Amino acid sequence: MSIKKETWTEIIHPKRNWLDVNLRELYRYKDLILLFVRRDFVSVYKQTILGPIWLIIQPVFTTLIFFVVFSRIAKIPTDSIDPILFYLTGITLWNYFSDCLNKTSNTFIANASIFGKVYFPRLATPISIVISNLIKLFIQLVLLIAIVIYQTQLNGASFAPNISLFLFPVYVLIMAIMGLGLGIIFSSLTTKYRDLSFLLTFGIQLLMYATPVIYPLSFTSGKLHTIISFNPLSPLIENFRYGCFSEGSFDALGLVYAAAFSIVVLFFGVIIFNRVEKNFMDTV
Repeated sequence: MSIKKETWTEIIHPKRNWLDVNLRELYRYKDLILLFVRRDFVSVYKQTILGPIWLIIQPVFTTLIFFVVFSRIAKIPTDSIDPILFYLTGITLWNYFSDCLNKTSNTFIANASIFGKVYFPRLATPISIVISNLIKLFIQLVLLIAIVIYQTQLNGASFAPNISLFLFPVYVLIMAIMGLGLGIIFSSLTTKYRDLSFLLTFGIQLLMYATPVIYPLSFTSGKLHTIISFNPLSPLIENFRYGCFSEGSFDALGLVYAAAFSIVVLFFGVIIFNRVEKNFMDTV
């Protein structure tokens, strides 16, 4: 009697090194990633009254608060750019980065119940968060365009786009890589050191003030200008504003620096993520 040899549709191998990332496997799980994208977007607003309208309310109210506090009270200049448009352009990009960093930093803790029951490439979860945030970014970009039209047609605000505006997808890609890299680093560390989650929330708030969201880079000088220039988010937001309003200057070197920083952060993030992934269930 012959024994029929079993065939397997999936063979799971342990990760042999810290840089063991199977991109082909991630692609094969693209349907799962899309399901996670839908989950990440729908679950946030499923039990709210206003639903996705909060995606419009939040940047509008934040812009109005910045306008009153920093433009009318603090009298911080905005490089001849209409203050409403100045703040909204900065907030639009900043929200995308902060959402990516905040939510990916909670990957292991938030998904521990799933990770402990079924196998799939763990990087699919933070990648889905970065992709789902693109939906929010698109909605807020539509809002930005609508307000630009309103401010220019009815209030006489200046809007002078130039060719560098076509680099906007590059800015978003760099922010996505940076947010993903930093997020999975913090996610890996918070499996053992939970205090870091509180530190991250506080740190992101401080980081916004070290990024030219509420002020132009030209407003700073001396050591402060140097410190803020080393922030890899600064050239991305400044270049985006320059592309929209042709005010200031285009920082090509800063763009290269931001891209290099993002790649390095993602590289180390994947190393730490793969290391923690092997035994995180023992510490979560």
